Amino acid sequence: MEYKVVPFFATLNQQKETTKAVADQLENLIKDATNQGWEYVRLESVSTYVQPETGCFGIGGKPGYIASYQMIVFSRS
Repeated sequence: MEYKVVPFFATLNQQKETTKAVADQLENLIKDATNQGWEYVRLESVSTYVQPETGCFGIGGKPGYIASYQMIVFSRS
Protein backbone atom coordinates (compact mmCIF):
# COMPACT_ATOMS: atom_id res chain seq x y z
CA MET A 1 0.00 0.00 0.00
CA GLU A 2 1.26 3.44 -0.92
CA TYR A 3 0.12 6.67 0.78
CA LYS A 4 0.15 10.31 -0.23
CA VAL A 5 -0.59 13.22 2.13
CA VAL A 6 -1.46 16.64 0.72
CA PRO A 7 -2.02 19.86 2.71
CA PHE A 8 -5.44 21.44 2.23
CA PHE A 9 -5.75 25.20 2.57
CA ALA A 10 -9.21 26.42 1.67
CA THR A 11 -9.76 30.01 0.59
CA LEU A 12 -13.04 31.82 0.95
CA ASN A 13 -14.11 35.35 0.10
CA GLN A 14 -16.80 35.79 2.75
CA GLN A 15 -18.38 38.71 0.91
CA LYS A 16 -18.94 36.72 -2.29
CA GLU A 17 -18.86 33.01 -1.38
CA THR A 18 -20.38 30.52 1.02
CA THR A 19 -18.88 27.43 2.60
CA LYS A 20 -19.93 25.61 -0.58
CA ALA A 21 -16.84 27.17 -2.20
CA VAL A 22 -14.66 25.39 0.38
CA ALA A 23 -16.50 22.11 -0.25
CA ASP A 24 -15.98 22.56 -4.01
CA GLN A 25 -12.24 23.13 -3.49
CA LEU A 26 -11.96 19.93 -1.46
CA GLU A 27 -14.04 18.00 -3.99
CA ASN A 28 -11.88 19.19 -6.89
CA LEU A 29 -8.68 18.21 -5.08
CA ILE A 30 -10.10 14.74 -4.40
CA LYS A 31 -11.26 14.38 -8.04
CA ASP A 32 -7.82 15.38 -9.35
CA ALA A 33 -6.10 12.82 -7.14
CA THR A 34 -8.64 10.15 -8.11
CA ASN A 35 -7.92 10.80 -11.79
CA GLN A 36 -4.23 10.12 -11.00
CA GLY A 37 -5.06 6.74 -9.47
CA TRP A 38 -5.28 7.74 -5.80
CA GLU A 39 -8.16 6.85 -3.48
CA TYR A 40 -9.35 9.32 -0.86
CA VAL A 41 -8.92 7.98 2.70
CA ARG A 42 -9.71 10.90 5.04
CA LEU A 43 -9.10 14.51 6.05
CA GLU A 44 -6.76 14.74 9.06
CA SER A 45 -6.11 17.65 11.38
CA VAL A 46 -2.48 17.98 12.45
CA SER A 47 -1.37 20.33 15.22
CA THR A 48 2.15 21.42 15.99
CA TYR A 49 3.74 23.75 18.52
CA VAL A 50 5.69 26.60 16.95
CA GLN A 51 8.60 27.61 19.17
CA PRO A 52 8.71 31.20 20.47
CA GLU A 53 11.18 33.68 19.02
CA THR A 54 13.20 35.70 21.49
CA GLY A 55 14.11 38.55 19.17
CA CYS A 56 17.27 40.61 19.37
CA PHE A 57 17.89 41.45 23.05
CA GLY A 58 14.26 40.47 23.74
CA ILE A 59 12.90 43.13 21.38
CA GLY A 60 10.43 41.95 18.76
CA GLY A 61 10.06 38.52 20.34
CA LYS A 62 7.03 36.40 19.52
CA PRO A 63 5.36 33.91 21.84
CA GLY A 64 5.02 30.25 20.90
CA TYR A 65 1.68 29.03 19.60
CA ILE A 66 -0.19 25.98 18.35
CA ALA A 67 -0.73 25.82 14.58
CA SER A 68 -3.30 23.48 13.04
CA TYR A 69 -3.25 22.17 9.49
CA GLN A 70 -5.63 20.05 7.42
CA MET A 71 -4.07 17.17 5.50
CA ILE A 72 -5.81 14.99 2.94
CA VAL A 73 -4.75 11.33 2.97
CA PHE A 74 -4.85 9.25 -0.20
CA SER A 75 -3.81 5.65 -0.85
CA ARG A 76 -3.31 3.24 -3.72
CA SER A 77 -2.24 -0.35 -4.07
